[in-house]
Amino acid sequence: MYTKLYYKIQSQLAHYITRVVLQFLLVFLFLGQAMAADHAVILMYHRFGENKYPSTNIRLDQFETHLEKLVDGNYNVLPLEKIIRDLQNGIDLPDRAVAITIDDAYLSVFNEAWPRLKAKNLPFTIFVATNPIDQKHSNYMNWDQIRQLQADGVGIGSQTKSHPHMHQISLENIDAELYGSNQRFLSELGLRPTLFSYPYGEYNLAVIDRVKSAGFIAAFGQNSGIAHGSNGFFELPRFTLNERYGSIERLSLAINGLPLKVSQTLPADMVIEKNPPAFGFTLSPEIADNRQLRCFNKTYGKLVLERLGPRAEIRFPSVLPKGRSRVNCTMPGPNGRWRWFGRQFLVP
Repeated sequence: MYTKLYYKIQSQLAHYITRVVLQFLLVFLFLGQAMAADHAVILMYHRFGENKYPSTNIRLDQFETHLEKLVDGNYNVLPLEKIIRDLQNGIDLPDRAVAITIDDAYLSVFNEAWPRLKAKNLPFTIFVATNPIDQKHSNYMNWDQIRQLQADGVGIGSQTKSHPHMHQISLENIDAELYGSNQRFLSELGLRPTLFSYPYGEYNLAVIDRVKSAGFIAAFGQNSGIAHGSNGFFELPRFTLNERYGSIERLSLAINGLPLKVSQTLPADMVIEKNPPAFGFTLSPEIADNRQLRCFNKTYGKLVLERLGPRAEIRFPSVLPKGRSRVNCTMPGPNGRWRWFGRQFLVP
């Protein structure tokens, strides 16, 4: 009797343990899937503590608050090149993957940003235009300082030779800018960068073609959005952070963001021939039924939007001003996170 009872208890116990283990494995697999991502947020800075230049500067108190947020345990700050390689190779990234980029190699990067980033053990990439370094401009780093960053593991990207408006120069001059800067990198650093940042975030389809031909594997603009590479790697978005757009609330929205994946974006070229442009795109199937898409522009605010099935057509009430204009499109996502897609237009 006792033997039968013993074996019955043992059987029930084994069944219970098996069920618990299976439930644990299912939770583990679910969490593993939830933690995997095919996208990343890329942040962009320029100057640090240079309060005379508020449009490109981040105050040091703002920057320190940003860094505290990035190391609070919810985010995975990774080298930009690793993020790009993993996206290109179909390797899952951790959820809330973030890259830090800095354009223009100002001296405040060396004096202010680098020590703070190093203290937090946060990787970053700096994009360098070589002429200001060669010409020894007082507000820029020098080659010895850039070599110190390189030796410390900082990623080095290219931003041409003279930082021109690339869509306004000839193809021959574009090639000369790219080749000339690469030669300077090889001479001074022993490498030629694989990542490229468009000066002022400006380009057209011809510029993209020349950047590809020069051997770069990815290129970055200055329009807001989540990088995912589904539409290629030569118009990748970054969130610009400066004094005006550097609040902790905006940073939190960005680094918790999700991609708003679209295709068949028109006009295909950032430099528009018709003003206002007839702007439209097709939403990816998994979000095509969501009717909460909204698009905004600094000049006109909330824009008129027409949905034709998965297709979204956005209309401007009048012409866009000369120069750069941006449109940000957002949509609520799961768990209080927001999907982002940004597009920049250039009016000659």
